[in-house]
Amino acid sequence: MEADWLIRPNEKTALVGANGTGKSTMMKILAGLEPVDYGEVEQTRGMSIGYLPQEGLKMTGRTVFDECLSVFDGLRAMQKEAEEVAVQLSELEHGTAEYESAANRYSLLQERFQLLDGYALDAQVGSVLTGLGFGKEDWTRHTDEFSGGWQMRIALAKLLLERPNLLLLDEPTNHLDLETRNWLEDYLKNYPFGYVLISHDRYFLDVTVDRTAELWNKRLTLFSGNYAKYLSLKDERRTLLMSAYRNQREQIEHLEAFINRFRAQATKAKQVQSRIKELEKIERIEIPEEEPVIHFKFPQPPPSGRTVVEAEGVSKNYDEKHVLKNARFSIERGDRVALVGVNGAGKSTLVKLLIGEELPTSGQVKLGHNVIPEYFAQDQYKVLDPDARILDDISRAAMKVPESELRSLLGCFLFKGDDVFKKLGVLSGGERNRYALARILVSPSNLLLLDEPTNHLDMRAKDVLLNAIAAFSGTVVFVSHDRDFIDRLATRVLEIADGKVTSYEGNYEDYLRRKDAEAAGTITASATAPVALTASAEVAPALESAPQQEKKEARRVNPIKLKQMQERCAFLEEEVPRVEASIATTEHQLAVFVSAEETQRLSDLVASLRTQLDALTAEWEDLMLQLEEG
Repeated sequence: MEADWLIRPNEKTALVGANGTGKSTMMKILAGLEPVDYGEVEQTRGMSIGYLPQEGLKMTGRTVFDECLSVFDGLRAMQKEAEEVAVQLSELEHGTAEYESAANRYSLLQERFQLLDGYALDAQVGSVLTGLGFGKEDWTRHTDEFSGGWQMRIALAKLLLERPNLLLLDEPTNHLDLETRNWLEDYLKNYPFGYVLISHDRYFLDVTVDRTAELWNKRLTLFSGNYAKYLSLKDERRTLLMSAYRNQREQIEHLEAFINRFRAQATKAKQVQSRIKELEKIERIEIPEEEPVIHFKFPQPPPSGRTVVEAEGVSKNYDEKHVLKNARFSIERGDRVALVGVNGAGKSTLVKLLIGEELPTSGQVKLGHNVIPEYFAQDQYKVLDPDARILDDISRAAMKVPESELRSLLGCFLFKGDDVFKKLGVLSGGERNRYALARILVSPSNLLLLDEPTNHLDMRAKDVLLNAIAAFSGTVVFVSHDRDFIDRLATRVLEIADGKVTSYEGNYEDYLRRKDAEAAGTITASATAPVALTASAEVAPALESAPQQEKKEARRVNPIKLKQMQERCAFLEEEVPRVEASIATTEHQLAVFVSAEETQRLSDLVASLRTQLDALTAEWEDLMLQLEEG
């Protein structure tokens, strides 16, 4: 890797690049934890650096509050010294040199302590802990009671309280829910010093950085602006580079043609030598290889009934903990539903209830007609056999799919060549996630339940996954803490809070606007629940009294959903004639007797095709009606 990088004071920088390009290694070099093979890393004298790795930190022996307060040990020592000097002053005689010296020391300590906001240490700690999702009851708990994700939150809290001159944050949002991530965005926007961030959340980078450093092809390239600006500038730079490359190739080919043509002629020897020297002096432009991208799309599934999921009075308790209370909602065919809520609110629990992995304490969850669900869990890799080879494992999951097709699919997920013979146990977290997604593709379903599918995916892979889901004609229910992913995908949002499930039409941005309007009192909570996706029992009856304008707004089709419906309608308009043609061909074959078995097979095929045609026609009529109403 070659890098020349000057990090200026107060500069907010995103460090980006595909998985495996060396981003985390670069962070460790900047933090002084990794040596360089050649070159130098210099820093300004007196500069403080704070580094947050992706994982691996663990704190023990103190309460959460005391652990965070420990970053102010220097200030607290200053306070203790001031108290000791105050005691000396009370014992010394006024007017003496000792008294004068102690008074000056006390005044200096007090002034410095006040300047460093020493009287607000507890308030600072409380503010940051609350922002990172720790309730007051957590403050007095010991740190070793918390899981790895919460340990990383404690480490992040300490860094933010320390306020070093340069913060180095390696995927700080990995263990944060959306609400906490929003708080961190605001905190970093107001951070008084500089920082370098690694994150695969496009929205998070867009609102927190003003410079982007890209690692690719073992080189570091710097761009001004946030992530969106970086993408634009990168495209422009590549266009200019390709133009310069083509011009240079023309020049080289022209010189080489002259040399080859006149090399044997003595009268042209001088001109040939001149052009040979000119050719040698040309610094060849290199076009970097395109980054490998995951290309795939979900198989289009058989259509389900209009109502895909219906939950009636669902409650879920774990001993004394009430996760869900009397939740009532339905999900319709084609919906892309995002489940949101703070960590521990019950998002993963609700997904497990929908798939049937867990049973409700009371109430029931019913799947609709012809619904075929498929579940992707946060810890999907745990159900995989670590001793199985990739190709063997996916072959067992899809016995009817030829090996050549399976290898092509794995290649799309960057498992190429001999990689397919690796054991699952040696794969990294990101590789296991990619493989688990590939495994889902070999068993088509019309209801996808995805719990954090974007974990360990870089932005390019995430974009491809998002595009595949957007083109999927089935129904999707997903949990994600990636703001950009939800905004670009969701047509509806289900909020889980205090055991209640409340529905909001639109994507996450629409959801936030509605929440702000509720907080401002300009719209009631009942108005947020559209007719198609009923909210919890406490909210649903209030729909009858909502203003007519709000009812109309709730029924308006979201633009993302509208586009999906139009695309599905176009597909059906092509599929119906194809099925009709298949029926006609099969009936023509039936007219020629071959054998009793063949006649029975063709008769069954016609019946199946007619059933399929009826379902497709009904779905098309239903979509057309919805489009006309929308």
